[in-house]
Amino acid sequence: QVQLVESGGGLVQAGGSLRLSCAASTTLFNIGAMDWYRQAPEKQRELVASIGRDGNTYYLASVKGRFTISRDNAKSTMYLQMNSLKPEDTAVYYCQMEHTFTNYWGKGILVTVSS
Repeated sequence: QVQLVESGGGLVQAGGSLRLSCAASTTLFNIGAMDWYRQAPEKQRELVASIGRDGNTYYLASVKGRFTISRDNAKSTMYLQMNSLKPEDTAVYYCQMEHTFTNYWGKGILVTVSS
């Protein structure tokens, strides 16, 4: 059973930075899309950023220019560099990887941005 483990969350002041990581518990070959989602209290989960196998990226409009998604296929790991954080970025962040027609999810990691 493949598990995804997120790390790098925590509490940061507004304007600060955090780097999230998401690693698969086993080496996966030919991973498809890698995505970061977030869910704030009493809000629906939303797609924050995505990176395809070809390296093409997508960003939620509110994070564009502040967040950068990247991937290391050799390590079956993905990252989310978050700069200029705002209180509205506070949420539980989840990673997702697509592999052999299955979407694997992490358990989520809390990011709290204080004003």
